[in-house]
Amino acid sequence: MAFLLDAARPSATVVAPPGVYAPQADTFLLARALHREGPGPGMDVLDLGTGTGTLAICAARKGARVTAVDIAWRAVLTARLNALRSRQRLTVHRGDLLEPVRGRSFDIVLSNPPYVPTPPSEPSGGRGPERAWNAGVDGRTVLDRICSEAPRVLRPGGVLLLAQSGLSGTQETLERLARSGLRAAVSDRAYIPFGPVLRSRLPWLRESGRIAERDEDEELVIIRAERD
Repeated sequence: MAFLLDAARPSATVVAPPGVYAPQADTFLLARALHREGPGPGMDVLDLGTGTGTLAICAARKGARVTAVDIAWRAVLTARLNALRSRQRLTVHRGDLLEPVRGRSFDIVLSNPPYVPTPPSEPSGGRGPERAWNAGVDGRTVLDRICSEAPRVLRPGGVLLLAQSGLSGTQETLERLARSGLRAAVSDRAYIPFGPVLRSRLPWLRESGRIAERDEDEELVIIRAERD
């Protein structure tokens, strides 16, 4: 299935085959935040959990040198295909978060990781498409790792852009990034109706107190964290 890559360039599309996270509201919110950072020639950008490669391609279009990482081979191959279709140069690695880029540093690190709170009865991670969103009971299985590891690959003045749900603890992310030595704040917010995954988990989310009985929308946030 093809999706618009850039509202300003409707002819440019990405493909998202089954099993690869398709561009959605969080992708577009993060793309706007990335655009404000002004990636360009001479800058190195890292996209963690690239999926279709949408965000990596957006940065490459601005002239940045872009490295993308995903743990799923299907996503890696999809990102490479979309780069070819978009005529953009990307380096796409298969690996677990920062493992493929050890020893390197970047001006911008961005990530739209799994962040959906997951009932104990359902597996986090795994090999199916669910690993693109399942993130443990508190939704922080991957978020906590990024908060701990990503600051180490930021250059002085570098910026981390991180998408997540308000259900997975925005304040916790801010505090963890601060402990890692970054100046962090919420830069963007959006409210969207619950999607299919959250709707399927509404009884558990309500019983566990994660959402109120009448809540119908999910808060999405972009956290911007800068290294001095």
